[in-house]
Amino acid sequence: MVQKRRVETEVADAQLRHGVWEDLAAVARPDSRFHLRFTEFIPDFAGAADAVERLVCLPDFARATHVFLTPDNSLTGLRQRCLEAGISVVVSSYDMARGFFHFPAGSVPRDLARYAAWLDGLEHFAKPVSLAELAALGRFDWVVTGAAAVATSGVRFGRGHGWFDLEWRLFGELGLVDARTPIATLVHDVQVLEQPLFPAEEDIPVDVICTPSRTLQVPRVQSRPRRIDWARISQSQIQAAPALRELRQAQGLSAPQNPSS
Repeated sequence: MVQKRRVETEVADAQLRHGVWEDLAAVARPDSRFHLRFTEFIPDFAGAADAVERLVCLPDFARATHVFLTPDNSLTGLRQRCLEAGISVVVSSYDMARGFFHFPAGSVPRDLARYAAWLDGLEHFAKPVSLAELAALGRFDWVVTGAAAVATSGVRFGRGHGWFDLEWRLFGELGLVDARTPIATLVHDVQVLEQPLFPAEEDIPVDVICTPSRTLQVPRVQSRPRRIDWARISQSQIQAAPALRELRQAQGLSAPQNPSS
């Protein structure tokens, strides 16, 4: 019965995601590699600068000195603003394939912040960090992610692969996030869903939604897990993400025994 409900939820999520993508195509900025294939990336969008401005003007965000930002195209402008402000920024690699990168505070000249904010520029300005080095940097003041769609209740959908939810749990294992850590997402207004959605057990809801036209503060109604349930992680995911292998090794765990999972 649990498995059936999970499949039904995944099907419903996919239908909603594709419905939003139809509207998003009109305002999305194509990716240089993936064009408008939203299964491959979360796009930047018209009016993104206004959404960024709404977030950085929040008093709590204005006090941030160390943040985690996903590598989504929709956060390029936010990465630029944070680098210009001299904030310490951690960015995950695409699908965690090469772990995490760190921009030390003030390490990027202001006139190069726009280039550094792009993923190609990240390769030149940020340095790769191990999980031990990441943990040594301390707790994140904010965590910000893109989204394919987000409900006004804070439930978000990514591309359907669950990487952000997994990154959050990994950060929990390292002590980099806790119950107080705010999560924000930047999206276009067409990506905001008004209907109630019910998160799956593994979904991590957000606290703040910023669009070009409004800022939504979402009351938190559930706790957010901060531990990885390895039984839910496939061997293919572990093999694809060095950070997961590093964490398992640090926890004294062997490789999973189900190579087909």
